[in-house]
Amino acid sequence: MRINMSRWLIAVASIVMIGCSSGNTENDLYGSGYIVVSEQTWSKDYTTPYPFTVPEGEIACASNPSFGREVFFHPKGYTDESYVGTPLNKAAVDGLKLSRLTPNAPHSVKEGADLNEAVQIGLKVCDEQEDELANY
Repeated sequence: MRINMSRWLIAVASIVMIGCSSGNTENDLYGSGYIVVSEQTWSKDYTTPYPFTVPEGEIACASNPSFGREVFFHPKGYTDESYVGTPLNKAAVDGLKLSRLTPNAPHSVKEGADLNEAVQIGLKVCDEQEDELANY
């Protein structure tokens, strides 16, 4: 089976960009394709230092049939489909290489930052998104 690359990219972008317009807590945002994170609230919810160079953004997840679940960071204001976020895990890096895409959203990860927790947050987004899709 040959996958039409432009259709695949549109599908991935659609999955990554699906948003939740309501909900006041971070738990409400899980399962919607992304979760908003901020430097101001990070230490209340997570144990590692805030790893990004901008005060607010989104951790997004998309499932790639070839590489698995891809986790990205998108700074606030750079979340539409014209921007490619910063890959946070190997699947995201490999997916970008295959697609011949380069991250173009400004700002990214602090030097030496621990991304383990950010990746786990993204994978939780994917888990809940997949659960939600399975219930349709």
